[in-house]
Amino acid sequence: MPPTEVSVGGARELLSKFGFDAERSNERSALILLALLGLRRQSLWADSTNDLCRTVEIMSAVAEHWGRVWKPNTRETVRRFTLHQFVAAGLVEYNADDPSRAVNSPKANYRVAPAALEVIKLWGTMPAEAALETYLEKLPGQVAAYAAARELHRVPVLLPGGEAVTLSPGGQNVLLKAMVEEFCPRFTPGGTILYLGDADKDAMYDAATLATLGVTLDHHGKLPDLIVHMPDKGWLVLAEAASSHGPVDSKRHAELAQLFVGAKAGLVYVSCFPDRATMRGYLADLAWETDVWCADAPDHMVHFNGSRFLGPYE
Repeated sequence: MPPTEVSVGGARELLSKFGFDAERSNERSALILLALLGLRRQSLWADSTNDLCRTVEIMSAVAEHWGRVWKPNTRETVRRFTLHQFVAAGLVEYNADDPSRAVNSPKANYRVAPAALEVIKLWGTMPAEAALETYLEKLPGQVAAYAAARELHRVPVLLPGGEAVTLSPGGQNVLLKAMVEEFCPRFTPGGTILYLGDADKDAMYDAATLATLGVTLDHHGKLPDLIVHMPDKGWLVLAEAASSHGPVDSKRHAELAQLFVGAKAGLVYVSCFPDRATMRGYLADLAWETDVWCADAPDHMVHFNGSRFLGPYE
């Protein structure tokens, strides 16, 4: 059988053979696969590679080699509706060069898994069907092994009540771990964590208790990174992890106040930093009547104006 040139139609058929549904074998997904494989018009399947590719590089390759220009705001669609499913199915590996890389890192990348690449390079030849059959037989084990490797890099966090959870690696979650394990015991003793944000998923979200406090939230919206209820004081502590994005400035203060406008508990706003050096870069932006905590000096807090330390204001 002669070598087969690649095409969008051929990529769609290949994805279907790999067991993907209609959404993951449509034109968008086919173009994403071709870009990941480093293929262009008149390439052969045997030319496929699996270099590391960032989302923006995938989109650029689709535009350059396949003439389909996607707007920048399509990036999230590419990630959420194709790449995530490719990763979950074992076709693609995420951050293969550094599994501990933060989810929101600009260096986050994807590559076609080596086992899948071997099958794809044979596509259009006589051995392809047998190779695909063998690949699919081994796939459950490959997916499980990849998931286990990713799990090894998750950040373990011990909640005040003794329960253990894990957060996705890197980024804000390193600071979030310190907030739970160092800030909470010192400054919210007896408090209950009602929300613990995670870049991958919600590690903890107690919607029922929040509802009893008059708070109904869209937990996919822009929530604070940590919500702690202090029933003895009647407070809700809203804490932001400000290691790579902003703290509670006047704009964020107003956003949170609106989100929690119906709360039956007093609202306390806290900006948490990994260290005082990071805090200094935001001093001019911090909102008045808020508090600041730095993980490098866990026994201390800084209060910005107001008549009381660590408490709500009308």
